[in-house]
Amino acid sequence: MKTKPFITTALLIAGLFTQGGVTMAQDTESNGKLIGAFAEQVFGHKDLSHLDQYIKQDYIQHNPLVGQGIEGFKAFFADWFEQVPDFKYDLKKTIINDDHIWVYGTYSGTQKGEWLGVPATHKAYSFDSVDIFRVEEGKLAEHWDVLDVYTLFKNLGVIQ
Repeated sequence: MKTKPFITTALLIAGLFTQGGVTMAQDTESNGKLIGAFAEQVFGHKDLSHLDQYIKQDYIQHNPLVGQGIEGFKAFFADWFEQVPDFKYDLKKTIINDDHIWVYGTYSGTQKGEWLGVPATHKAYSFDSVDIFRVEEGKLAEHWDVLDVYTLFKNLGVIQ
């Protein structure tokens, strides 16, 4: 009978999707917890002392303004937090797909010191970004970003 192979194939495919869904759900859940804890610790509390819990030592950074590894990340954000004492990050959307996490949010604050080569403007800024992370062995291993630097520099008065 022809329906039997079809049913068997359909059950096998359904089993693969179910198994893949369970694995993906577990990865999604653990990656969601990772990015949530990381964002709260680093951007919420401005605490860079436990980065090794969240970031691999050889963390690959694709933003040319940020150094490589944990030390590069720490140096960049320590400077940002110092020059923008009221730094704030508002997480708006997170999408997790296998070993990649896409985060959409808004960075804001008031520039009080020289930052990104721009002398202190004492102006408030707010700009959106998309950060993309690759997770490996339960830690952030790689990062890309797309930043609305036009709005940032317009807010700071660097461009008209």
